[in-house]
Amino acid sequence: MDPAWIEKLNQARSLKKWPLAKLISLFESKLPESADIRQGIHHYIQSHPDQFPREATILGFTGTPGAGKSSLIAELCRTLLTKDGNISVAVLAIDPSSQISGGSILGDRTRMHYGKKEARLFFRSQASNLELGGITESTFQACRLLRHLFDFIIIETVGIGQNEIDIQYMTDHTFLVMQPLAGDQIQFMKCGIMEIPDSFIVNKCDEEKLARSSYHMLRSSLKQAKLVELHAEDDYRQAARDQIFLTSALKNKGISELADHVLMQTHSRSWSDAEAFYLKKSIQRRYGEFGIRFFEQDRLNAQLKNEQVSYEEKERSVLSLISRHIIQNPQDQQ
Repeated sequence: MDPAWIEKLNQARSLKKWPLAKLISLFESKLPESADIRQGIHHYIQSHPDQFPREATILGFTGTPGAGKSSLIAELCRTLLTKDGNISVAVLAIDPSSQISGGSILGDRTRMHYGKKEARLFFRSQASNLELGGITESTFQACRLLRHLFDFIIIETVGIGQNEIDIQYMTDHTFLVMQPLAGDQIQFMKCGIMEIPDSFIVNKCDEEKLARSSYHMLRSSLKQAKLVELHAEDDYRQAARDQIFLTSALKNKGISELADHVLMQTHSRSWSDAEAFYLKKSIQRRYGEFGIRFFEQDRLNAQLKNEQVSYEEKERSVLSLISRHIIQNPQDQQ
């Protein structure tokens, strides 16, 4: 591998912003030559575990547009870095792309001002590229690198509706961020997204009466639908015991309790599962259901579970199986 990329990787270990940005751009790149470099970086990291001892806890923050995710994450990051002087945090924020021009404002960074340069915090905006699911393949690719360099990765999804649930396949813990009075019990219960989160956040609780009303409504819906196991009494002051957090980024309310909860989270999800999910999604986008059936082969499944094998090598194996099958069975191309 080119020594220049190894140098950038070593600088990124020290959380230098420019090398980090260059490496993420490499992992986001669709160019064939970029895939070869990514493969080399993967094997370099795997062969030097003493230099890359970190295994980031990945947190997902999802919710409808306007729920205040960006402002909440900004306050949460400040609090996390204050509470623990040793941790580092990377934030990936996905902004929607225009259906007409394909462009994206990438405006979440405007809410992430810290007043000083914080070496332990890295922020990256990404466009959704019109991909469905709330997050993009670029987010997955960036996490492949960042999970070896940071203690926590926070992913802010694009504003979602009721079905964008891909975040669950990549995170160790998922938060659903809502606004006060976001709907009645039926509205809460019919949302497919309600089955995904590990914790719930009612943000913008600047006014206590609205906060209480929203808490009781959400708790009642969760209890009726049996989506979570409730432990606390029906008391908004004990909401955190039921994985429900009432926050206000404006008044810095409830942020400390949320930060304590975040610091308790650990890496728990197998990264090979995330790779398998995004590889299947990529193959399905190119080959449809025809391509998906190749994942049922035992030999391929064993390779997909092997974290020593790079994503690029796994992708080439699947594409090789598909190409070989098409050559041998041209009638199956229909």
